[in-house]
Amino acid sequence: MASRLSVDLIETIKPVAEECLHDAQRRLARLRYADLRLEVSEAKWAVAENGSPKGSGDDESLSLGVRVLAGDRTVAPGYAGLALGAADAPDLPRILRDALERAYRRATANAEQKAEAREKFGGLGEALGETRLHPVEIRRDTVPAAYRVDPRALDLGEMTRFATDVSRQVASVAPALKYNWIATLSRLSRELFASTEGACIDQAFALTQGSCSVVAVAGATSQDLYDVLGHQRGWEILLEGVDEPLIRFPTFHDWALGLARQAVALAAAPPLPTSDREVVVVTDPHYNTLVSHEIIGHPVELDRALKMETAYAGRSWLLAGLGEHQVGKRVASPLVTAYSDPALPGYGHYTYDHEGTPARRVVHIDRGVFQGFMNSRQTAAIFGGQPNGHWKATDAALVPLIRMSNTAFGAGTRPPEEIIKEVDRGWYFAGHRTPSIAESRENFRISARAVYEIRDGALGRLHRDGGIVADSRDYLMNVDAVGADFRLYPIPNCGKGQPMQVKKLGNGGPTMRSRARVAGG
Repeated sequence: MASRLSVDLIETIKPVAEECLHDAQRRLARLRYADLRLEVSEAKWAVAENGSPKGSGDDESLSLGVRVLAGDRTVAPGYAGLALGAADAPDLPRILRDALERAYRRATANAEQKAEAREKFGGLGEALGETRLHPVEIRRDTVPAAYRVDPRALDLGEMTRFATDVSRQVASVAPALKYNWIATLSRLSRELFASTEGACIDQAFALTQGSCSVVAVAGATSQDLYDVLGHQRGWEILLEGVDEPLIRFPTFHDWALGLARQAVALAAAPPLPTSDREVVVVTDPHYNTLVSHEIIGHPVELDRALKMETAYAGRSWLLAGLGEHQVGKRVASPLVTAYSDPALPGYGHYTYDHEGTPARRVVHIDRGVFQGFMNSRQTAAIFGGQPNGHWKATDAALVPLIRMSNTAFGAGTRPPEEIIKEVDRGWYFAGHRTPSIAESRENFRISARAVYEIRDGALGRLHRDGGIVADSRDYLMNVDAVGADFRLYPIPNCGKGQPMQVKKLGNGGPTMRSRARVAGG
């Protein structure tokens, strides 16, 4: 029987990986560049449903990804990706060499086909440019994970008892609470990146997450709510909660009970009426988490904007062509700033992306003026600007895409209570639920978990099943107040690409006030 995988494997394979890359440089005549990524993960999970244990387990994974740039008449990429297991660990030196060879053959074939097409199709063929990578600072670094309780040390029985106890207490909240599902996860992963340029980066990540899904029924109305809390920390966050400057949540037990009580209240609330015109809308940080994700984050991914990856979530209204874009133009109120920052804590935190680029904050909107995109080394070479470290893959076996880190609206200076107090008639949207976004993200409908009527500067009656409908630019231009209450929240299931890559990342913002139509149902 094969031994279990451990994240410690990365330590032993580092010199082997570097030697394989050096050997490839010596032997492969047309190789211009190569990198490899190796990832090991150890995770434990437990699930309960309606007060009974549903399942638990521990999972291990090992994956490898290789990228090669090669060619004579032009330069093109070749990739190789492998999902491996414990039985493959002793044979990793051979597997690394074989993967580099396979990616090299694909790169050279790709380059020859492109060169032939360019000669055959004249001006049209010139669109097949060679692949270039913008220079970056080459690093050799080790980044440890942050946790107090090691995910590998958790007892599955205790995890199951914890999830079951939370599920039982959620079930007892009220007779109207008809269903609940509780899931917990704690994981430790370690990633190696090495390249022929001399980079060697070893990053480790801890991640712990709690999920809660509930259904409440009042008469003929059922209300389902689902949410997730989590952080790049150990099991301690579920037992103790988190109280950091940007990330705050109670214990998982208290948080799940709060979600259950809200579902019961919403099931008994009336639906939000649809407005026939724009009205004043105030949105809380949790609601703006999804707004920042959908109308800021995805449109500023430069591979999407350049039409290199539009499979799942469309293109971008911020760029129609290399000479036709919104950079330097006003797209929002002067009160609106938005950015992506991997240095911030939470699900979107990392030090280097998956091509070894030191990650840094990139400002997308500066006081209403659009500044630029998240990028990779390749897209930076096409569009210009410095690489900012946002080329990430869900798994080392998959080709990375440009992905959000912590993408958020910047904080303002106003107390949120003051922003509400100034509204005579309007609506307050708390928490996010479901997005519906146009293909190029130029307009949206995003539903809220709870909607409160604002009358004479105070929150009034609770409503359910409603959201905001607006054109993205108009909505951002109408922002006339931004709060000081900035918060980051986890997004556990952002999907992009084909095959689909589901990734965990961070979004957030403060309370904001704008004008838009509201829609029920």
